Amino acid sequence: GCVGQAVLSRGAHGGPMTISVGFAMAVTIAVYVSGGVSGGHINPAVSLAMCVAGRLKWTKLPIYILAQFLGAFVGAAAVFGIYHDAFMEYSNGTLEVTGPYATAHIFATYPAPYLSLINGFADQVMSTAVLLLVVFAIFDTRNNGVPKGLEPVVVGLLIIVLTCSLGMNSGCAMNPARDLGPRLFTAIAGWGMEVFT
Repeated sequence: GCVGQAVLSRGAHGGPMTISVGFAMAVTIAVYVSGGVSGGHINPAVSLAMCVAGRLKWTKLPIYILAQFLGAFVGAAAVFGIYHDAFMEYSNGTLEVTGPYATAHIFATYPAPYLSLINGFADQVMSTAVLLLVVFAIFDTRNNGVPKGLEPVVVGLLIIVLTCSLGMNSGCAMNPARDLGPRLFTAIAGWGMEVFT
């Protein structure tokens, strides 16, 4: 939603900083909402790492991942519905992946034109590794503790750090569900299969 607001308003209602803060606060709220039920897992990479570390049962992983993808898909549909008229006004009714009226990047991350496949892979491995390292550190009882109940706020601050420092190459995806769920939505909603190229 924060990307949609920034793009569709042509920068009048947001930009890189509001996107970073918006993403971070969305993660914070999502962790607060889902924390009591699932431990706040909104990212398949985090859920997989928790399974590897023995903190989540492997049998729960497919259910978590499915819920994460469905949540991201529904979230994309909600943003599209709420901003439908703005989409139509912005691009004269066409839904484009590239070009001056591109809007697919509102929903999913796309690499910068200069980015090589190897550098893009390294970029995502690094940002996801930092995300996982700090998430594990936040919840490690042997570390300096975050005051109980404020863990989601610290995770949100982590997202601000990551988007402000590692978001230039490809939007700091770090979350397969947050990227693939909305990408599937855009393919179905009218942008077509070009969203996968």
